[in-house]
Formats: sequence, C-alpha cells, structure tokens
Amino acid sequence: MSVILTLVLVVQMLSALGMIGLVLIQHGKGADMGAAFGSGGSGSLFGATGGANFLSRTTAVLAAVFFVCTLVLAYYGAGLRPSASGSVLEGAAVPATAPTDASPAAQIPGNTPASSPAK
Repeated sequence: MSVILTLVLVVQMLSALGMIGLVLIQHGKGADMGAAFGSGGSGSLFGATGGANFLSRTTAVLAAVFFVCTLVLAYYGAGLRPSASGSVLEGAAVPATAPTDASPAAQIPGNTPASSPAK
C-alpha cells in the first residue's frame, strides 16, 4: 500500500510541475493580437493557433490528473488515522478539589483563614 501511495504522490508532483511549466509557457489573451499582425507567431512550433489548443488541453489533462491524485491521497490518508470516538474533554485532567470551607472569603485566591494566635 505504501508503494502505491508513493507512486500516486510522485505522479501528483510531476503533474504539478508540468502544469507550472505549461502555464508559464502559454501566452496571454493579449499576445494573440500581436500574432494576428505578423509578429512572428506563425513561425512557431505549433503554428499560429495550434499551440494554444495543444498547451491548454495538456494543461487541462495535467490538472485533471493532479485533482484525481489529490482525491486518492485524501481518501487513503483519512484511513490511516486511528478512529477514536468520544470527546476531547473526556481525557482532560480532573480539576482540583474545592476547599472544605464554604465561606466566600475562603474562595478568594491567596486568602488563608487566620489562625488562632499562639499563647
């Protein structure tokens, strides 16, 4: 199981790096206007408009692979935690016992009852 999770994690990282690279390579919407007036865009590897379709589709495929890998890792990651039922407060420390003297003066911190004077 660990080998499969490692493989899914490697595929996720490679798809993330591929998406980053493809997004940085792509031209913005405003760059298409320059290609229309002959700025040398037609001499590119994929042609004037073929690159945009190829790069955007490849980015979409890598995004889908990244999304599926994330869901698989989340699904298997939730099963690895121990399932403990109950409240967090059940394991809390027991509070200190209340003083035996119920007078309001005894409830003030630092107020100790006066002892009888020594004779």
